Amino acid sequence: MTPPHTTAEAHLRSMADVLEQARQGLAGGGVPPECLLQGLLRLIPCDTASFCEMDIPTRRILHVQELDDESGAVEDVTPPVGDAAVEEEMAGYWRWRHQHTQCARVCRPHDVPEATQMADFRSVRELRNLPIYTEFLTPHPTIAAVALPTAPNRTRVFQFFREDGRAFTEHEMTTLRMMAPHLYDLYKDAARHHRRPVRLTHRELDVLRCVALGMSTPQIAEQLVVSPSTVRKHLENAFGRLGVSSRTAAVARVFPEPEAL
Repeated sequence: MTPPHTTAEAHLRSMADVLEQARQGLAGGGVPPECLLQGLLRLIPCDTASFCEMDIPTRRILHVQELDDESGAVEDVTPPVGDAAVEEEMAGYWRWRHQHTQCARVCRPHDVPEATQMADFRSVRELRNLPIYTEFLTPHPTIAAVALPTAPNRTRVFQFFREDGRAFTEHEMTTLRMMAPHLYDLYKDAARHHRRPVRLTHRELDVLRCVALGMSTPQIAEQLVVSPSTVRKHLENAFGRLGVSSRTAAVARVFPEPEAL
């Protein structure tokens, strides 16, 4: 007779194997390593899965990895800025986003990864009667998510989708909760491998730290004992060095992780 603990030990080994394979793919893979999403699919049975990063104020999709239904491979399908087809596809999301209570939770600032599923917030029957489902989420009423910490006003999330309405089991959600901190570590390690060096002056960094903490230009000037025009000049120079055009983008480029502050 098989000992009762064998199945649990085998599952833990499978989790460790997924993480080890992703670590081996850090240098050559994406951010996160594309093999990571494939590995998670072996642990969490579902119809499809994705990894997505979005900037909420600008409604920009910054990065997307999705599972190709035909090949089973994970592909980077990040759309170009201004893609009309994607904007049309996302219109229902932005119109009815307030009904997506799981997404609202994902978007809240958090310092540690969080694992949730749609059933924590709405029943399948309730969701299917809402425009957010009929105009955007269909045919996936069941979604599990692991939200990673990120810069202010951004989301960074793994998502797992089911069409049949079955909720994810407590065993599956426990797996995601156990994996979550390791997924975050892998993301950060992959980002470090791929990120170009940021070269700013100490004063430009000081100004951007204040911006990341939510300070206005007058508040930054008072904090650093300089004039508001000097603050604006530092920001202008930092934008040029970073190749960005907004405070949000500059903060996300320099401080992609909350602890970087």
